[in-house]
Amino acid sequence: MNRMHAFRIDSFGGPEVLHREHVPIPPPRSEHVLVKVAAASLNPVDVKTRSGRFPLVKETQLPFTLGRDCAGVVQESEDTHGPFRPGQEVFAFVGHGQGSYAEFALVPREALAPKPQSLDLVEAAAVPLAALTAWQGLFEHGRLEPGQTVLIHAASGGVGHFAVQFAKARGARVIATASGEAGEFVRSLGADTVIDYRKMAFERQTPPVDLVFDLVGGETQERSWGVLKDGGAFVSTVADPSSGKAAARRIRAVRYTAQPDGAELALIGRLIDAGRIRVHVSEVYPFDAMEQALHRLEEGHNRGKMVLRL
Repeated sequence: MNRMHAFRIDSFGGPEVLHREHVPIPPPRSEHVLVKVAAASLNPVDVKTRSGRFPLVKETQLPFTLGRDCAGVVQESEDTHGPFRPGQEVFAFVGHGQGSYAEFALVPREALAPKPQSLDLVEAAAVPLAALTAWQGLFEHGRLEPGQTVLIHAASGGVGHFAVQFAKARGARVIATASGEAGEFVRSLGADTVIDYRKMAFERQTPPVDLVFDLVGGETQERSWGVLKDGGAFVSTVADPSSGKAAARRIRAVRYTAQPDGAELALIGRLIDAGRIRVHVSEVYPFDAMEQALHRLEEGHNRGKMVLRL
């Protein structure tokens, strides 16, 4: 067996550019591990990448396999005596270009972590990209400390539902925005205050906060300046916060893209196994239903994560 099925693009555009192809299994590389993928999660960045709207992906890199994170079993590794020996269950944020929407993924060893024992492979696949995005945003860029207050936008989604739990585990106070019934879900994650942004202006209900964690951008980002303390932090995954406003108020303003980090992922896995963080998988699709799954993802308003099962 030297070939596999993978969902790839050779141009940017709508759903029509995504094709299931029969391609060679990635050849071994130094410091990489070949993983037989059992499940891969769906992320909004996959839609942005397919359409050419993700700024870090250039046309010169085409063609490639989509997908950023996965869980599975080590198929081949130089690390025969370590945690990533053949047969070991693992999960990973593979980064761009490796491609997890495939039967096999070649993953940098430094991006891998042992699968949490308390999760099955489908649940584990939901963790890496979303959880690392939340972790790095709150603690590396936002520098959130115990006793501080954070405002988390889009708190019911994949990244948001991890962010709420991480902030509470760190001892912070969490104010979260969510709509309708999603508010009850966010409360169940531990948020101290949940604001239904469809019914009321969040800035009228939010006391001054130390950190704004923005997963929305646009008007929501602009209105968030009014609730942020001078000297606080404004962290966004979607749009650059105004550097002029930040400088005038001594605010640390950051737009970032999460990076693969196996050590951080292993730490998150330990928190999951300790029962301090739970993983919410809202929908599971078979591998053949990729087009349907991405269409559902584009509709938005998902709670937690969507996962492909191979």
